[in-house]
Amino acid sequence: MHVTPVGVLFVVVAIAAFVGLHVYAWKRLVRDPELPRPWRRGATFLVVFLGFLVCAVFVSGRRVDPDHVTGAALIGYSWLGVLFYVFLCFGALDLARAAARVFRTKPVDEGRRRFLARAAASTAIVGTSTVAVIGHREAGEILTPEIGVRLPRLPRELSGFRIAHLTDLHLGPLLRERFLESVVEKTNALRPDLVVITGDLVDAPVGKLAPALAPLANLRARCGVAFVTGNHEYYCGARDWVEFLRARGVHVLLNERMALGDTAPGGATFDLAGVADPTGRGTSAEHTPDLARALVGRDPERGLVFLAHQPRQIELARGLGVGLQLSGHTHGGQLWPFGALVALTQPWIAGFHRADDGTQIYVSRGTGFWGPPMRIGCPAEIASIVLSA
Repeated sequence: MHVTPVGVLFVVVAIAAFVGLHVYAWKRLVRDPELPRPWRRGATFLVVFLGFLVCAVFVSGRRVDPDHVTGAALIGYSWLGVLFYVFLCFGALDLARAAARVFRTKPVDEGRRRFLARAAASTAIVGTSTVAVIGHREAGEILTPEIGVRLPRLPRELSGFRIAHLTDLHLGPLLRERFLESVVEKTNALRPDLVVITGDLVDAPVGKLAPALAPLANLRARCGVAFVTGNHEYYCGARDWVEFLRARGVHVLLNERMALGDTAPGGATFDLAGVADPTGRGTSAEHTPDLARALVGRDPERGLVFLAHQPRQIELARGLGVGLQLSGHTHGGQLWPFGALVALTQPWIAGFHRADDGTQIYVSRGTGFWGPPMRIGCPAEIASIVLSA
């Protein structure tokens, strides 16, 4: 994986934010309520332990057998989700407290201040725990929305062509064979003509995770399964995963295209093209996204569907005749209102959109999850894209 200055800056900012969130949570949950000394020590240890647990799971998740860290990952990443909502809860309370100070005429006595701090801490713990339970349940529910799309230059004989869109499964310590089996079952129930996986399929190296992908062989589609890499593939050996998937009959598209439909001589067809995630840039020419390269020699009168992990890769499609782009990466925000931050780096968070040049794009909310095993206001999905002429 090619490391850029922007990537280094992102890591530094992420570490600073991670530490800052833990310090803030400790102040509001432990220091301000002035807990009795034994409780204070125990709570301080718990906050520090959970922070180190998240770091340990994150670092070891791609180096050891995912089976060995499942329990630790469940606890650590659940805490990460709870921590996010602790921050939101106390952030809102701090804003309210700051506003109240403007109109306050008398100082708050120490006993009342301690009572309010303890009440706020108790409310935050109960509230965020409830959110975590709801979010965990929602993460296990996968919707199958059907989206009709008119594809320019699609032969009329292929109207009704159905694409099952999977993305961001993040198979690893928390999501394994049983999850993939359920995804395969739901996907096959859609009776697709084609299955596409637009990246972030895995979160561990081939040597650690390969057996968990066995259910992929049960996907059923007339035109097979197509795949493009996401950023997470480059964190755990993208070249090995590309080899692994190609050996199992998956069409891995790295600056490549293929014909779909009736591939017999004279049959009605359209084109499917795919590129790698930008994270692969610098790894090799094959892993440097280049849609123009994939389309060399293509008949511009043919319909074209474009697979790219990130919605912002629509910039590659400008002027190249792309009728529809399918992407993921955003998870729809995963934890409301985190989508507001995702919107700083991606032009769209979820759903069907049309760029200013007319290119259509569908951004999936993702099929799995990453980090906290929960979703709030952003249900997982397997989108069923139905093309019409």
